[in-house]
Amino acid sequence: MDDFEDHCWQDVYSADVLELYRPYRRPLYVGPRPAVLLIDLYQLAYAGGPKPISDVSKMFPSSCGIAAWNALPPTQKLLAAARRAQLPIFYTTGCVPKSKGAMAATQRGGRRPDESDFVIQPDVAPEEGDVIITKERASAFFGTLLATNLTRLGIQSLIVAGETTSGCVRASVVDAYSSGFHVTVVEECCFDRSELSHKVNLFDMHHKYADVLKIEAVLAHLAKA
Repeated sequence: MDDFEDHCWQDVYSADVLELYRPYRRPLYVGPRPAVLLIDLYQLAYAGGPKPISDVSKMFPSSCGIAAWNALPPTQKLLAAARRAQLPIFYTTGCVPKSKGAMAATQRGGRRPDESDFVIQPDVAPEEGDVIITKERASAFFGTLLATNLTRLGIQSLIVAGETTSGCVRASVVDAYSSGFHVTVVEECCFDRSELSHKVNLFDMHHKYADVLKIEAVLAHLAKA
C-alpha cells in the first residue's frame, strides 16, 4: 500500500479498484496561502453526547454521535496549529428555517431546531478575528459571501474539517475546487453518521477534488509556515 492510498478506506476498496484509480495519484500537499474552513461544528452535531449513533439518532437525528466527539481532539490540534501560523479561520453554521416549509440544508426529519442548536461546540469555539458564515444549504459557498471573503484576503487554498463528510463537507469541497481553490481535507477532523459514507466520500474527494491528508502531515506543514 503506497502513501497515496494509506487512509481509512483501505478496508472498503479492493486492490483491483485501487488500481483503476492509479491515474489519479499525484503529490499531496497543503496549498499556498491557506485558510482553515471548519464546517458545521455546531451543537446539533454533538447532541446526545459521546455515544454510539444508534443510541442517539432517534431523539437527535442530526447528531453524529461518538464520531463527532472522536474528531474533537484532532480538530483542536488543527485549530491550535492554525492560530500559531496566523491562518485565517472560517466557520460555517446553519440557521433556523424561516418558515415550516422552507428548505433546509438537507432533507431530514425530526424536531425543528432552534438557534441554540447552531452555536459552535465550545471545545472548538471561534475566537476574536475568526469569521462565521451562516448558510442555508449544504455548501459553504452557496448563497454566502465565503468566496468573496477568501478572495479579498488573497486566499488560494483551504484546509477543510467538519461534518458531515458525505454532505456539507463534500458539497463545500466540490464548490471550493470548482472555484479554483486547492483543497486539503484533514481525515481525522471530518466525521459522518455512517462510517461507510465517511470512508467512501473521503475516497471520492481524494481522487477527484482534494488532497486528503492525515492530521500529523497537516500539523507538520503548519509548523513550517
